[in-house]
Amino acid sequence: MAPRTGSDERYALLVGRLWSGLSPTLSGLDELPADVQALRRLQYALHVASENAYGIEPPPGAASAHAELANALVCAREATSEVADACEIWGAEGAQPYLYEWRGALFRVRLARMRLATPAPAPRAEPEPGEGLGRPLLAVLLALAGALAFVAGATLAVWPLWVIGIVAVCVSVLAYRP
Repeated sequence: MAPRTGSDERYALLVGRLWSGLSPTLSGLDELPADVQALRRLQYALHVASENAYGIEPPPGAASAHAELANALVCAREATSEVADACEIWGAEGAQPYLYEWRGALFRVRLARMRLATPAPAPRAEPEPGEGLGRPLLAVLLALAGALAFVAGATLAVWPLWVIGIVAVCVSVLAYRP
């Protein structure tokens, strides 16, 4: 059962600790270590980090990004295991086919951490009550008329009608911007 974090600050502290322990591991994994034992130690560090990530309960707004980080850590651990197994059996040259997937898994960990650190977008402002449907309706009508003019101009090979259709569609985009 995951410990309750209680607040965004506590969660940020726990994830910061997780990442500070994981940063040296990812730095060590940037280059393929010379011996298999070093790879196994780094694999174990990824295992510990994934267990720690599952042990943290995220606040409501960060649940998806946190799950992505935990999953990325598991995938990186598994990819590191495949590379270590290949190195153990065939040597460093035998691990070459696994390197692209391995690098991708490590990148996914960094990307998941970046997404976790990025604040959620601000909620959209509600439209003002005085705006009404005028501008959205104008945009829809311009887009519809422009599409019809474009198709008619292309079908009849009348290029001025074709251009008018393109212009009407472009103006519809400018007519209403939410």
